[in-house]
Amino acid sequence: MKGSRVQSIIRELRGEKIDIIEYSEDRVTFAQSALAPARITRVSVTHEGATPHLDVIVEDEQLSLAIGKRGQNVRLASELIGARIDIKSETDVKDEVADALARML
Repeated sequence: MKGSRVQSIIRELRGEKIDIIEYSEDRVTFAQSALAPARITRVSVTHEGATPHLDVIVEDEQLSLAIGKRGQNVRLASELIGARIDIKSETDVKDEVADALARML
């Protein structure tokens, strides 16, 4: 039986859905795994205070998949990784850059 260990855990949790992801020491790689199946375009990491901050950019059509229902995907990924995660679409990022350039001129 494939996944017998996983199936026994699911039974123990009374049918709760679980996902298994590969751990990585690299926060960017770990974030990409944690937010799968959403396709991540770019991740940048900053350290503001004690908690790391990840800006995750996804294709427009991947935004709702990455965020999840009521923000559950991003919330769980953030807790798992131990970092604050902000997810933005490529269009939002382009608009922010255009606004910033317009203010500079």
